[in-house]
Amino acid sequence: MKHYWLRMGFLSLAIAASCGQAWSADTASAGSSSATSGADASARISGPDVVTLNFVNADIEGVVKAVSEITGKNFILDPRVKGTVNIVSAKPMSRSLVYQVFLSAMRLQGFSAVEDRGVVMIVPEIEAKMHRSPTAGPQERPRAGGDVIQTQIFRLQHESAAQMVTVLRPLISPNNSVTAYPGNNTLVVTDYASNLQRIEKIIESVDQATDSDSVVIPLLHASALDVAQTINRLLTEPAQAADPTSRFTIAADARSNSVLARAGDPSKLRRVRELVAMLDTATSAGGNIHVIYLKNAQAVKLAEVLRAIYGGDSAGAGAQARTAASASPLGQAPAAATSSASTPGIIQADAATNSIIITAPDAIYNNLREVVEKLDVRRAQVYVEALIAEVSADKAAEFGIQWQSLSGLSKSNTQGFGGTNFGTASQNIGAISQNPAAAGRGLNIGVVQGTVTIPGTGVEVLNLGLLLRALQSDSNTNILSTPTLLTLDNEEAKIVIGQNVPFITGQYAVSAAATTPTPFQTIERKDVGLTLKIKPQISEGGAVRLQISQEVSSVDSTGPSGIITKKRSVDSTVLVDDGQIVVIGGLIEDSFKDGVEKVPGLGDLPILGGLFRYNTRTRSKTNLMVFLKPTLLRSAERADSLSSDRYDYILGEQLKSKPAPSVLPDYGSPSLPPRQSAPAAGADKPASQ
Repeated sequence: MKHYWLRMGFLSLAIAASCGQAWSADTASAGSSSATSGADASARISGPDVVTLNFVNADIEGVVKAVSEITGKNFILDPRVKGTVNIVSAKPMSRSLVYQVFLSAMRLQGFSAVEDRGVVMIVPEIEAKMHRSPTAGPQERPRAGGDVIQTQIFRLQHESAAQMVTVLRPLISPNNSVTAYPGNNTLVVTDYASNLQRIEKIIESVDQATDSDSVVIPLLHASALDVAQTINRLLTEPAQAADPTSRFTIAADARSNSVLARAGDPSKLRRVRELVAMLDTATSAGGNIHVIYLKNAQAVKLAEVLRAIYGGDSAGAGAQARTAASASPLGQAPAAATSSASTPGIIQADAATNSIIITAPDAIYNNLREVVEKLDVRRAQVYVEALIAEVSADKAAEFGIQWQSLSGLSKSNTQGFGGTNFGTASQNIGAISQNPAAAGRGLNIGVVQGTVTIPGTGVEVLNLGLLLRALQSDSNTNILSTPTLLTLDNEEAKIVIGQNVPFITGQYAVSAAATTPTPFQTIERKDVGLTLKIKPQISEGGAVRLQISQEVSSVDSTGPSGIITKKRSVDSTVLVDDGQIVVIGGLIEDSFKDGVEKVPGLGDLPILGGLFRYNTRTRSKTNLMVFLKPTLLRSAERADSLSSDRYDYILGEQLKSKPAPSVLPDYGSPSLPPRQSAPAAGADKPASQ
């Protein structure tokens, strides 16, 4: 019965729309039908532009068809759009309002309409914001679309967009969204057009400039830096973080000597103005005494700079003042060094508290205080790793044959003898004949023909008729030294690792006619080992200018005149980026030496000449490079990370070097404590036995 009346109603509505005549359905019979079927849909067209709608528990699909016929719009229904609709109009309404009434009915059922390219899609409200909908920029007003989903962008001028989200969220449908973009302080709201108009009015009312925004208070006598610190300590409360209305910020502008304040409560700003007015008063005396406690700079050095600024002191006068100050019993510089004759005042440093005492008129003190604020900043540090890599290879080969005959020396009648002797004096055939144990390294093969006695000496030696010697040696050296230094920007640092070796520079010996019985020598001690000296200067771009002096020396041998040392040094100034490895010096040396000792004529024979030759051949290659790697440490966290890495490395090396368990008693090897825990008091003391 229900579908019958719906079909009849749509058919009659189509006929009435085509012929322009009034169409109606019997409401009384419809009411009785409703009692049996539970649904009723009817409409009455009272004129060309007037319609009366009556839908009681009507199916959504049937209502959409009726609205489509009246408005001429095309609809697409999501499969999840199900349910019934109740629309009652006691009086006729304009055709233009039918679509708006339909949208309101869909909104009450939890559905939304999205218009796209001439088609109206009916979808669940929670998914409407995912479809294409009208979007308005910050300069556009929300469109008068009624219950149509739209997106509006609001740009706030005074209030925070993130804080505004908490205000607007309860006023927006849970299925729609409001998002803040802190980058340009904007809000993106997706909701029904009718609600967007209300949101716009709320934002316009809240986003207003107030007196509590920020104020600038210029000062005439006091220092803005001192006044800002005093007021900040007085008015700052822990409750500011919990209550946004009690937020309070105050800063000093040293350039204009002004105090900048911002507060959420206007009464607090009035309190700030009152305090500034009371503190900004002229003093009775022109020589105020101010104490400035420094955080990073050294008071003694900074005081010298301020004296030069205040009194027009030159570098020479500053040095003279330092000399006079050190000679003074109280450590105070004389008045001529601290100020000029026309500018009375005193600038003195207290090294014990690292503070500066300034006695000067207010205007001059304010200027000096601005200089102190800019110079008293945390200075960056530079961690420099110097890598000295040396790889050398030495190869040598020797081969030769020596022969001789001493048989004639044993007879009563001396006869001639002969042979060949090559090599060094301690390795020739004559020396080995006297002492076979003096044979050099390598392969030594000799043929002994008994012993003979050298005439006149009675010394009996071996009659070594033939000696063959062969030797080949390879020597490789690989040395890597990595001295490291950590220093402040523009501060020189030096590290020395080596020995203090004595060098004889003169001596006095006792002669026959001398009256002094004790001879003596004069000695000069020098450091022999590794020395690294650096002075870094950091630029704004992160590059480091390094003045480097590096030396590697060692004791080579001892000669007739004393100790002979080897030395490799580099003095240079380089520009290196943070973390970059750069080579600052090096040596690549490759030497070859080929020597032969032979008997003239006989040693040149093609085959038999080998019996009359002694060949030596050596080759030496040396590769020495010095690298540098600076690392900037601008924060305590970066320095702690680097120190922890080095600490863990040394701790691991100590654990590796612990002796293995054995039958010997364990006396305990020294080891660093774990980095997480500080060493306990007395931990380095041996236990009582």
